[in-house]
Amino acid sequence: MKIIRAKDYRDMSRKAANIISAQIIMKPDCVLGLATGSTPVGAYEQLVEWYNKGDLDFAGVTTVNLDEYRGIAKEHPQSYYRFMQEKLFSKVNIRPERTFIPDGMEADAEKACRAYNEIIEKIGGIDMQLLGLGHNGHIGFNEPGTAFEAQTHLVELTESTKKANQRFFASDEDVPHQAYTMGIKTIMQAKRIVVVVSGRDKAEILKAAVEGPISPAVQASVLQLHNHVTIVADEEALSCLP
Repeated sequence: MKIIRAKDYRDMSRKAANIISAQIIMKPDCVLGLATGSTPVGAYEQLVEWYNKGDLDFAGVTTVNLDEYRGIAKEHPQSYYRFMQEKLFSKVNIRPERTFIPDGMEADAEKACRAYNEIIEKIGGIDMQLLGLGHNGHIGFNEPGTAFEAQTHLVELTESTKKANQRFFASDEDVPHQAYTMGIKTIMQAKRIVVVVSGRDKAEILKAAVEGPISPAVQASVLQLHNHVTIVADEEALSCLP
């Protein structure tokens, strides 16, 4: 596990974008696993800036997103489909047919999960997976206690996760209770993993993930077992680590 120290959020975003852009340049037809949430936004903005300068070409890139809320249509302002369109896909030359996100409107959970697993297998797996880190140690929507051997599955969101997402919805009642998420097994099969972490409020859980016991209680702790993980974190997020 490699840790890259960044001065602040902007520096973290640039350093993470550097790693992603290098992957695209080295393998123009690569498969990127992408994350949503506030932490990766800066990295996406940097990638868009380099694309506009002519430094990056997304024409051959395929993407698979980590997760999507269940019961939310693509057009919903808070769908992760909409998020990716607004933050990245509509601003670069990636082909829409090469961008994949779980189908949140598929009521049959088994069918939705099976279909997404088949997509990932068909495209040959993930070359580089981008992750954020939840306050309770979740990666994707793999909440504490989720079995490490899980592939794409339906999850019941914890109260802490729903609370963290409340600011994006009009009322507490509008916050989704379930989501489809890529499982730990699928994430760990990615050839390379990049984790972005920012803020003092993530310092203790980052320390637990990096130095604590490997346990489903802290899902991100399983990353200690991966051969090629890079954590890009700002000084505040690293404040509990030497």
